[in-house]
Amino acid sequence: MPPVFNETAQIMPDRLPEPSEYAPFYAGYVSEAPTGKIVDVLRAQQTSIRGFIVGLPEELAGYRYAEGKWSVAEVLGHVVDTERVFGYRALHFARGATGAIPGMDQDEFAATAPYHRRSLASIADEFSWLRAANVEQYQAFDAEIFGRSGVASGATASVRALLHIMAGHAAHHITVLEERYL
Repeated sequence: MPPVFNETAQIMPDRLPEPSEYAPFYAGYVSEAPTGKIVDVLRAQQTSIRGFIVGLPEELAGYRYAEGKWSVAEVLGHVVDTERVFGYRALHFARGATGAIPGMDQDEFAATAPYHRRSLASIADEFSWLRAANVEQYQAFDAEIFGRSGVASGATASVRALLHIMAGHAAHHITVLEERYL
């Protein structure tokens, strides 16, 4: 069984994970996660991010703020892809699986993803459905499950940390869209 970060099961999902629960690379995403019980945060983001996306004019889908940067649709597709990846990692660790999970090369994913052929509304729907399915699963997690961990991308992470990273990652990219694309 993978290690549990707090064997007394005092890991609380409404508190930020300790730095020992995730790789230093993810510290920025953890700090950008909205505060509160993480399952409630993820549920609230489901609504707010979907609303943000459907509020964008469809003609912005292909817009890039600079040469070589992802388009609006590609940024949103990256958020969806990453939701799937972090969701799988959380499931893998929550179920006590012991095998390490390989990393995700975001640029390879973006280069081969067909998000440029999709409407922003369809990307919004996919994000919303995916997040809803994840939240439904996470509602049943207890302190022991939040404390389970495993290895992904060569680094150890707890389930709790992954959910905070997921929330912070989504928040980060919405902020990037607001500040650089709109």
